[in-house]
Amino acid sequence: MTLILGRKQGMTHVFREDGTLIGVTVVSAGPCTVTQVRTQERDGYDAVQLGYGDTTEKRTPRPLVGHFKKAGCAPKQLLREERLGAPATLKQGDTVSVAAFVQGDLVDVVGTSKGRGFAGTIKRHGFQRGPETHGSMNVRQPGSIGTNRIGKTAPGKRMSGHFGHERQTAKNLEIVRVDAERNLLFLRGAVPGPAGGFVEVQTARTGVKKAVQVKSGAGSGKDKPAAKKEKK
Repeated sequence: MTLILGRKQGMTHVFREDGTLIGVTVVSAGPCTVTQVRTQERDGYDAVQLGYGDTTEKRTPRPLVGHFKKAGCAPKQLLREERLGAPATLKQGDTVSVAAFVQGDLVDVVGTSKGRGFAGTIKRHGFQRGPETHGSMNVRQPGSIGTNRIGKTAPGKRMSGHFGHERQTAKNLEIVRVDAERNLLFLRGAVPGPAGGFVEVQTARTGVKKAVQVKSGAGSGKDKPAAKKEKK
């Protein structure tokens, strides 16, 4: 599996070679520095720790300042690990770029959704509002939240509360284009989070590429029947 860190830049659209117009999300990914390599003997598991986005020592906790100096790189804004099933081939100080991905690959993108503060049930859960006429006093109110059976509010009851700012994963997104010169990935579809938010792009865990099926026949999509043999 391959992991790279970056920032969401926004959405646009591109044309495929066959003229199809598709919406894509542009992600500025890498270059990421390998800040630590974990081994089975020392840490109990194999993993590679990546750092992305340079920052100042003033904005970095002191223990991490020494950690980055040991890796021989500037302090990073974001640190994430990629667990491996075998010993890592990368070494501390190596760089990971978008060149590790190929057009057509499927990836999972992890990000933090937009925070929308305290929200009501209509915005948070999609509840339907009540009538606004004939003396109705329940327009946007959630309604009853209790029950006589248990005498209390049931756990997991959908109510008003904090909405958004949660870790979310968009799975099996196709890489439409890789721009190695500008460190950009063009991913088909939407990615969680606002423009400028940190994201993690990793090889899809469950993604399976669909084989291109060549259809025969004119428009019907069915195979042509076998030609009849001529009688002698």
